[in-house]
Amino acid sequence: MKNNSTHERITEYTTDLRLTGIRSTYKELTKIAQEDDLSYEDFLQMLLQKEYDVRQVNRKKNRLRIANFPYKKYLDDLSVTDLPRDAQKKLKILKTLDFIKEGHNVILAGNPGTGKTHLAIALGIKACLEGYSVLFTTISSLITQLQECRSERTLRAFELKFEKYDLIICDELGYISFDKQGAELLFSHLSLRAGRKSIIVTTNLLFDQWAEIFTDPILTAAMVDRLTHKAYMVNMNGNSYRLKETIEWNEKE
Repeated sequence: MKNNSTHERITEYTTDLRLTGIRSTYKELTKIAQEDDLSYEDFLQMLLQKEYDVRQVNRKKNRLRIANFPYKKYLDDLSVTDLPRDAQKKLKILKTLDFIKEGHNVILAGNPGTGKTHLAIALGIKACLEGYSVLFTTISSLITQLQECRSERTLRAFELKFEKYDLIICDELGYISFDKQGAELLFSHLSLRAGRKSIIVTTNLLFDQWAEIFTDPILTAAMVDRLTHKAYMVNMNGNSYRLKETIEWNEKE
């Protein structure tokens, strides 16, 4: 009866304190401690280790959830030989994630279907797993969110949150044009991170074509200058991997 009461109190305390790792394993670990005649310190260390491990796993899951990736693609999933040559050459340094530590940007520029988004997501997922906070967004979604925050007068709160991410991935720059207000909002928010926090940009446009979507040549020049300063520029022009997969799929049918 006393033993049951003890277990009930342990369950109650660990639930209230949110010690899920200890709650789910303490019975098993207690048995191990008794069989191995562990000291109190060793038993406590074993309990805390389990709690720590569970929390680490949960933190990784939480970072991946917050990052809002449209799908999961890992670096191991990349067909490196199908990447454009410049991407193959620079992948080794990008995989270290040193660009995040240094606050440098990465620009993945090239024609559609060459793995820009896949590479960006894979780097973002690795960053999440290594403890960095990440946000994935398309450029069009980001501008829409900025405009909504501006109309709802919550822009400052969004700025503070946006500024804190270790890595922002801005996908699909150049697929959709936007008005002057959208361009100014985008410029001001990306500028908040200049030289301090990293951004990965994927785009199908050359820099001299950015004026087509930003409309203002002065703003365009300033945007290019801020994003490319000490950035890793990756030429993603090459054969479409999606087209290759489609051809291979049709040949099997």
